[in-house]
Amino acid sequence: MIKRVIWIVLDSVGMGALPDADKYGDVGSNTIGNVAKYNGGLKLPNMESLGLGLIDGMENINKAQNPIGCYGKLHEASNGKDTVTGHWEMVGVKTEVAFPTYPNGFPKDLIEEFEEKTGRKVIGNKVASGTEILDELGEEQLKTGALIVYTSADSVFQIAAHEELIPLDDLYKYCEIAREMLHGNRKVARVIARPYIGEPGNFSRTPNRKDYALVPPHETTLDILKSAGIPVMAVGKIEDIFSGKGITHAIHTKDNMDGVDKTLDYMNESTSGLIFTNLVDFDSKWGHRNNAKAYGEGLEAFDQRLKEIIGNMKEDDVLFITADHGCDPTFPGTDHTREYVPFLAYGKSLKEGYNLGIKMGFYSMGQTICEIFNTEKIQNGESFLKEILK
Repeated sequence: MIKRVIWIVLDSVGMGALPDADKYGDVGSNTIGNVAKYNGGLKLPNMESLGLGLIDGMENINKAQNPIGCYGKLHEASNGKDTVTGHWEMVGVKTEVAFPTYPNGFPKDLIEEFEEKTGRKVIGNKVASGTEILDELGEEQLKTGALIVYTSADSVFQIAAHEELIPLDDLYKYCEIAREMLHGNRKVARVIARPYIGEPGNFSRTPNRKDYALVPPHETTLDILKSAGIPVMAVGKIEDIFSGKGITHAIHTKDNMDGVDKTLDYMNESTSGLIFTNLVDFDSKWGHRNNAKAYGEGLEAFDQRLKEIIGNMKEDDVLFITADHGCDPTFPGTDHTREYVPFLAYGKSLKEGYNLGIKMGFYSMGQTICEIFNTEKIQNGESFLKEILK
């Protein structure tokens, strides 16, 4: 009997363009394959041992002779390629209409209302890189106290504020104001607090980011587990992505390795339930920054820690590893990319060397977890538990 699932999302680690990638301008994207090619190969012995290189269509990753895990790839069923869409789909929510984006900035009347409600002027209000806009407007913020508001190719309303000028509690309050405003025909998937420190010419973002996502439109795997009395432990930005719904315990992290540490802490503290972890650096630090070298180093660093995770698993644990979308750092632009995502599973109760092939819908994972814990089903997806059990 499986008592615990450790579910790790390698944020943005896609593995090749989906058939409809042309609609998103993403033909040719392949995050993990292109990162491996850029770096002249990657040392990922632990993920390879689970079957990473054997996934149908996987490029430039070594193929294990005797894999010990189950492996496959997942086809996103929702429209879109952002964090909320991907994570929501994993637990049962299919997004039929992609969240709106604001390539020309936010409407004038919305910004004026936001200024009135916060008591601070807004500067920026455009699509921008999160680091470049600090170089451009950070000094002006320090002089004027205005809020830096910007967006991206994702459905986000981002507020950057210097921590020594605008206290975190105030920044979070401004984000809550924006979240209350951004619904209906003004909808965005996430409002994001982007605190930073430093001086002109040397600004840097801090780990005190906070996301304010829309509430999922219906019950998810997380809600079902929580209602059944099953612990749901969220590591990283998982709690924010789901606005706290379906979460029983949560902890935020400062980087990938801290995320692994906190996952191991939960593994040592609990004996049952779901540990749901997001490792965001692949996306936020390397994918969006077109830093393929650091992306590869990050994959190798996670792979080293994976041995530790597997070594701490109990007989009645299973491990799922996947991603929520792509963000190919070798691809033109800095946007997410519309890609398949890899899926790896391991546990003493699971088959070894089993190829799941391609599964339609990330929600097949959420449905499988519902079956593992013998709860009600989510409304989308088919479980593949019987395929992977010994």
